[in-house]
Amino acid sequence: MCDRPPTVAGVSSPFVSGLLAGLALIIAIGAQNAYVLRQGVLRHHVGTVALICLLSDALLIALGTGGVGLLVQQHPDVLVVLRWLGAAYLAWFAISSFRTAARPHALEMAATASKGSVVATTLALTYLNPHVYLDTVVMLGSLANQFGSYRWVFAAGAATGSVLWFTGLAYGARALRRPLAQPRTWRWIDVVIGVTMLGFAARLALV
Repeated sequence: MCDRPPTVAGVSSPFVSGLLAGLALIIAIGAQNAYVLRQGVLRHHVGTVALICLLSDALLIALGTGGVGLLVQQHPDVLVVLRWLGAAYLAWFAISSFRTAARPHALEMAATASKGSVVATTLALTYLNPHVYLDTVVMLGSLANQFGSYRWVFAAGAATGSVLWFTGLAYGARALRRPLAQPRTWRWIDVVIGVTMLGFAARLALV
């Protein structure tokens, strides 16, 4: 019997299906995306932030495709711990954004964060978010395994979606630097980011 890939949303190509599914799950205003956009506007360690995000997605997609998604489903306590750690970190990040917004010349001061700090923040926003595991490991992993022997083609498509999104978001944000270069404007952006992070923290805590 010929092993044919299934049709998902009218798309029979495993790669294209993975690409569309990956983009559908990551194109949303989330804590990670907000931070990538922020660093892109600042032109501050943009490549490092984008690389961490897309490599992390590729790793989590591979784990889900390899069957780890089932393991995560069988041990929900892991997600509970991540949920509270993520909520605490997002609350702390929100407070930091409000403090930055209250300072004079917030844009210039925000750009002085060390590379280590940027890397740590990116990793925390990526791996302390339980929704990342639910969407990337469980959801995409489950979809990939529906394609049988084509599951890794699907996974490659999903990972490509992450590459396109995070690269476009990080470097596309550079075009906004000039209109957003005024410290007064950036203060409002930091306030919005802070409110957004608090919203995500509350959503995690109240799940």
